[in-house]
Formats: sequence, C-alpha cells, structure tokens
Amino acid sequence: MTDQQDKNSGAGIIGIIGLGNAGSAIASAFTASGEVHGYDQNASRRDDVADKGIVTHDHLGGVVSRADVIILSLPHPDISIAVTTQIMAQPIRPKLVIETSTVTPQTAIDCAALAAAKNVGFVDAAIAGGVASMATGQMTFFMGGDDAAKAMARPVLEPVAAGIYDLGNLGAGMGIKVVNNAVMHALMVVLIEAFAMSKKLGVPSDTLISILNREEGMLRPLVHRVQERMKYADFEGGMSVTNARKDSCLALATAQQMGVPLFAISASHTPYEIAEANGLGDADYAALSRLWEEWAHVIFKEADKP
Repeated sequence: MTDQQDKNSGAGIIGIIGLGNAGSAIASAFTASGEVHGYDQNASRRDDVADKGIVTHDHLGGVVSRADVIILSLPHPDISIAVTTQIMAQPIRPKLVIETSTVTPQTAIDCAALAAAKNVGFVDAAIAGGVASMATGQMTFFMGGDDAAKAMARPVLEPVAAGIYDLGNLGAGMGIKVVNNAVMHALMVVLIEAFAMSKKLGVPSDTLISILNREEGMLRPLVHRVQERMKYADFEGGMSVTNARKDSCLALATAQQMGVPLFAISASHTPYEIAEANGLGDADYAALSRLWEEWAHVIFKEADKP
C-alpha cells in the first residue's frame, strides 16, 4: 500500500487552511468530533488557536500530509486557487477538499479541476451564518459538487451542521452564497433608507421594526410574489404594476421632501417604469420578473398552479 493509499484509509483527520475569524471558528467546532490540524501563513493566527485543541503547523505541507480532508477558509478567490494548486503538488494529498471560502462559482470549478487531475474529490460548501454559529457547530452549508464528492463530504460536515442544502452542480453552493449575501447587503441599504425616512417622520425604530416584521411586511414579496406568483407565472389580479409604480413615485417624492437621499429604493423604481412602458401595467407587480426572463434568458415558471 502506498503512502497516499494508507492516508486515504484513515479515520478522518480534518485539516483547516486559513485560520482567520471564520477558519479558527470552523476549526474549533471540528475539535469536538475529532483530530484537527491547521495552517495559516500568519504565525500569530496559528498561535491564537494553538490552545483550542488544534494542532498547528508552520507550513502548508504539514497539514496536508496529515489530513484526510482539507477545509479551505481563505480571504480571496485567487488565494483559493493558489492554495489548491499547492495542495495538489504535495506528495501525499487528501481524499477530499471542501471549499468554505466565499468565492465565485468559477473559482470553485477551477479548483475542482485541479483536484480532479490528482483524483482528489472537491465540493464547494459555502457557509451561511456568522462566526458564532460556526464556533458552536451550528453551520448551514450550501453544497455543490459531483455525487461522489458530496457523498464523502456529507458525513464530514454533519457533526458541525445545523443544515446542509444540496444544491446540485459544482459552483452552485458558492453561487447561492453570493446571491444570499447580495440580497442581505442590498436589503441593508433599503432598510437604512427606510429608517432614515421613519426618523424624519418622528416614528420610533421599534415601531417600524414591528410593522416590517408582520406577515404582511418584509416576507410578503418572497412568500406571496415569488413563491405564489412567479413560480406559477400567475400575474392575474393582485396589486398592479401601475399601482406599485405610483406608490414608488410617492416614496421618492416623500424622501425628496424630507431631504433623505435614496440609492437602492430609487434604483428599484426604474423597472416599474420599464414594465409599465412594456404593457405590463395591469398585471400583478410580480410580473416585473418577465423583464428579467427576457434580459437574462431565464424562465421563472416551475409548475402549473395547483
């Protein structure tokens, strides 16, 4: 039996490459279920985790030579590619690499190709949630990859997972993480703009929070417009594009009168103008999705309405 074959038959030692805030939290969570080795090029980060039950190494090869599974937690897509290249250049390699860094889908695909050339499995398993949930082993993973690699990854991730979403093809996990983050970051700007207007109106933050937190509040566009209308291409009745455009105009005018600058809310008004100009005025405003069907060459309808 070769050294590589002997290593791949091991009991599942975990190696973490990248020991920043996220990486050190991930490493700490895995110590509850087995042996964990870690590496970061920053010596102070290695020192910070040395008392957490993590075996640290001063070079990448030290972790790679010991670990059955390598988990990447790195700050930039280019670094993920460089580190994956280094891992595959080692004489003894892991059986699986799990990419948890936030990278693009194409980066995950490129890294997987490097791994496949050395018969090493690769999955992208983006993590949703903050450092606290990582450290307590309550991570939610968005996973993509081929079936064989995902079958290897699932029992590795399950001890530290609150949930695992199998999203299908390689790159889908990272793609959905980026989409999820984009929604959260855009929504943050919308909320700041809304609360600035609320303050100008003399309404306390807690009151607006309560209003937006109702069933008819922030979840309404997702649950009703996307889940109940876009999914079935059902745009009959409901609040029309014309009425939604009118309300959007009123929001812009109100903000202008109060001296509140709008960026996200102002930008979101433009599709309503385009939709009405394209004859969608009488349709429910979920029909704005038809614009993106044309622009992005996608089809949102997934089923006939029951």
